[in-house]
Parts: sequence; C-alpha cells; structure tokens
Amino acid sequence: MSTGTVTLWYNNRETTGFPDTAGSKGRARQWEHGAVSDWFAAREKPRLQEAGAAIAGDPDELLNATQVAKVLGYKNANQITNYLRDRPGYFPEPDVVDELGTADRPWTRKQWRRSTVTGWAATRRGKGNRHDLAGGTPLPEVPREGDPDELLAAPAAAALLGYKNVTSFSSALSQGILPLLKEKDGTLPGARGQRPAWTRRRILDQAHERANRRSRTSPHTG
Repeated sequence: MSTGTVTLWYNNRETTGFPDTAGSKGRARQWEHGAVSDWFAAREKPRLQEAGAAIAGDPDELLNATQVAKVLGYKNANQITNYLRDRPGYFPEPDVVDELGTADRPWTRKQWRRSTVTGWAATRRGKGNRHDLAGGTPLPEVPREGDPDELLAAPAAAALLGYKNVTSFSSALSQGILPLLKEKDGTLPGARGQRPAWTRRRILDQAHERANRRSRTSPHTG
C-alpha cells in the first residue's frame, strides 16, 4: 500500500479507527506494530464472515499457513508469519512441524489443525483489550502444594508447567510434547461444557519431566 493511503487512514482516524502515532523519527511518523496489526485484523473481520465454507470441515484436518490465512479471511500467509514472529504466545503454535528438504537446503513445514485455528478465531479478544496483546487472559496463581489428587483444568495446568498462556499449553499438548497429560484424569465444568482435567500429581510429574528435558537439551557453558 502507498504512504498516501496510510496518511489518509491516519488523517481520518476518527472515522477509520486507525491508531494514533507512537512517536516520530524526524518527519516520519511511527506506530506501535501491535496496534497496527490489530487494526488490520479488525478491518478484515468481514472477510472472516465470507470464509464460512473454508471454516467448515474436518476439525482434525491439517492446514498450512496459506490455508490458515484463507480460513481466517486474510489475503495471504504473511499475517500468520507476522503473528508468530512478532507476537509470541498470541497465535497458537503449529500442531505439527515437519523438518523437510535436504541438509544443504532444509525447510520447515508448519501445520495447524482446523479446530486449533477456528478455536483461536472464536476466542480472540478485541483490539481494545490489552490482555490480548500479551497473549490472552492471565493465568491463575496455582500453588504446587495441595491435594495431589485435586483435578485442575488447562489454565491451572499451564500455570504449573510454566507456560505463558493456555494457547501455548494446548498447542504443546496437541503436539505430544506433554505425554504424561495425554490421558486425562477427569473433567471439570466450564462455560462451554465439560473441560478436560488432570490431577495435581500428574501435572507436577509432567513439570518435572519437562524440566529434566530442558536441562538435557540446554547448551552447557564451560
């Protein structure tokens, strides 16, 4: 897009809703990247309504970045790439990552389950909610001490495991990174029905295993 178009949006921001500047460098205006990204995302929401046919389908179907962009009503995969690069924890991590190519020319294929994408689209916050920019609703404070057989849902499990938000936890769970939580211990009531739950004991065992795995894979300094 041209600088003239951006200037037009900015000069008419009372109507367009385009974000105010965050400062300037010389004569050049500067904007906060997250605010502009949110504005574009909100601007393209009508496209999401037109993508009903793309949203419907097998919830377990794997979609690449281009297909994810189509489901969300974006013009191309650049918005997905920007989310992953510039706003860690905001958009769900891919459910499947394949290392492909050759040793000389490797490349990575990232794929998301359709249910992961549509779930994110249904629960994402509006642009005015600052929690959204930080990656979602803050996790609860959960003590490690307590009844080892107490059932805990995803937000509590994410907090005990050290994740920043439920999205990151759910993505890791779906990728098999948390094998001890593959089997749930029960369910707890939630706003949208029953939610999977695990005992505090199982979650802490997984946290211990995760810490050991990180320790083994961390580079040593000498």
